[in-house]
Amino acid sequence: MNNRNRGKNTGDDVLFGSEKQLGRLKMAAQDMLYLLTRDYPEKASSELVGNRYKLKTRQIQALRGASASEKQIKDRKSKQLEAAELEGKVLYIDGFNVLILMESLLSGAYIFEGSDGCFRDLSGVHGTYKRVNQTLIAVELVAVFFQKAKIQKLVWIFDKPVSNSGRIKEIILDFAHENNLNWEAELEYNPDKFLAENLEIATSSDAWILDHCKMWFNLIGYLISEEKLQVNLIKMFEDASV
Repeated sequence: MNNRNRGKNTGDDVLFGSEKQLGRLKMAAQDMLYLLTRDYPEKASSELVGNRYKLKTRQIQALRGASASEKQIKDRKSKQLEAAELEGKVLYIDGFNVLILMESLLSGAYIFEGSDGCFRDLSGVHGTYKRVNQTLIAVELVAVFFQKAKIQKLVWIFDKPVSNSGRIKEIILDFAHENNLNWEAELEYNPDKFLAENLEIATSSDAWILDHCKMWFNLIGYLISEEKLQVNLIKMFEDASV
């Protein structure tokens, strides 16, 4: 196993670790909520707000990920299921979204809770997925959830064009076989569209998927709460909740 992880970037403590910076981010988040609710474009809104509060690129990235309009928040909440509603159900997991976020969380990177109660990070695939030290722990935590919630079947969906997606699919299937779990793993050219149009329950924090899917579950929020995970958490909105 290698020594890679998805921990903090150099400088993240300066951008996110002080009360002063956190205060600026929270004010910026309120401005974003105001603008998005009035149908201002996300990119233009984040640039305007970023300039007003003199935010750096990674701060603006975090701000955009955490923000949504009042209508989006309301619609997402209306489709969100609780863990008690999952028994006997089939869940489809946005594989890289969930896995990379969990790897970041377990690596001590900053995690951002948005206005919709979802958790997001600043990592990404960028065309190639590389397994890290925390990968197996992340998969094990999903297995704990799967058994506790008495899920009927869990289907992992990965981006086929991403390099090493076939490898992580095999790792997931091998783990499921070794632990007698009713899991499947599939590769899709357009996983976002697949998850949004699927009639089963989606598990993702991707904003587009949450806006277009039929039902979804906040797996990261569940694991943070249920398994009492230690998180470098930045709450962008004080009224956001798991």
